[in-house]
Amino acid sequence: MQARLAVKNAKTNEDVKTAQGKVHEAKVALGERGPVWWNDGAPDVNRHHPKNRLQAVWWRGLAQD
Repeated sequence: MQARLAVKNAKTNEDVKTAQGKVHEAKVALGERGPVWWNDGAPDVNRHHPKNRLQAVWWRGLAQD
């Protein structure tokens, strides 16, 4: 959060770039960016609407309630 606050409070483009670099480093350290750290073999469908995912039958069932 300190890195995000630094981005918010940055006064120059140089400060913004430095702070954004620190945000990126923190996200990589937390596993939010960078190489995938798990390998369960399941397809990555996070950016798909539920009606287009494996849970489509469940999704259609919700619409009827």
